[in-house]
Amino acid sequence: MTATYFQLVKDLQKRAFANVYVFYGEEPFYIDELSDYLTEHALTEIEKELSQYVLYGRDSSAAMLVNYCKQFPMVGEKQLVVLREAQDMDLKKEENMNLLLSYINRPQQSTILVICHKYKAPPAKLLKVLAASDKSVVLESKRKYENEMPAWITDQVKSSGYSISDKAANMLVEFLGNNLEKINNELGKLYINHPKDKTITEEVIEKYIGISKDYNIFEFQKALAKKNVVKANQIAHHFALNPNENSIFKTIPMLFSFFSKVLLIHSLPDKNEANILSKAKLTFFNKQDYLDACRNYNAKRVQDIIGWLRECNVRALGIENYSTDQGELLRELVFKIMH
Repeated sequence: MTATYFQLVKDLQKRAFANVYVFYGEEPFYIDELSDYLTEHALTEIEKELSQYVLYGRDSSAAMLVNYCKQFPMVGEKQLVVLREAQDMDLKKEENMNLLLSYINRPQQSTILVICHKYKAPPAKLLKVLAASDKSVVLESKRKYENEMPAWITDQVKSSGYSISDKAANMLVEFLGNNLEKINNELGKLYINHPKDKTITEEVIEKYIGISKDYNIFEFQKALAKKNVVKANQIAHHFALNPNENSIFKTIPMLFSFFSKVLLIHSLPDKNEANILSKAKLTFFNKQDYLDACRNYNAKRVQDIIGWLRECNVRALGIENYSTDQGELLRELVFKIMH
């Protein structure tokens, strides 16, 4: 059967274990979270030493996996077998697939099998058998869109007993994108240093994570969108003075993504707010920057900007450029965009 992440967490906390778990999908964060929870909590410390096995797809065969699963626990009532990186196991051979399907249809009652299949879906034949089994649980871990991330961060912070401001959540998204693992790691740093009774603000993000609330890509995009020449040049100058923290190779892709969405909005025949938010996958909190950019730059101008971003990236790589440093390239880019 299929399950949601939160349903599954509740079942695991109640120690209501299935015989077979398959976690798969593009987003590795939930796959790792759930498999780590099972390896930490399914067995006692003594049971782990004798009845817990972790295998890897590249180094394991279907026959080896099934043999481990058919063993009886050395101690306790259960044994745990975890197959990590299952996408590297050769399941294209019919013999291997049949071995695994046969076990899933009749699993060992004393075994908890966990299969972690990252970045893509397992073979359809396997998923079909799993879905029909009442002894199996399947969870697909889908990658989140950036417009979903502020709400995800807010929920994640809340579940840890903290609170975060909307702008602080958006700052994390602007800098870390939709990488759940990286965001979760950065939040972990905050929890160590920040009291639970105080909201995590942009100042806290700046202090503990090192993202400046005034000189960051989020504020840079805002300045460009509003055609605020002074602010945009101040930020470009700051980036030039701090190239390690503000590499042009991080700035250009984010600006490219920003103006690509602006061009998409220009192409929409229906420009009501709800349609723009849906089609461009914007959040309520960052929509104004995109709307300002649409107002200040027509579609032809945005196409030119995207072309200049490509040119700037090529020159930053040293192609047709022998002396201009990253700071000068960025200041030149700002001038072209603004003027």
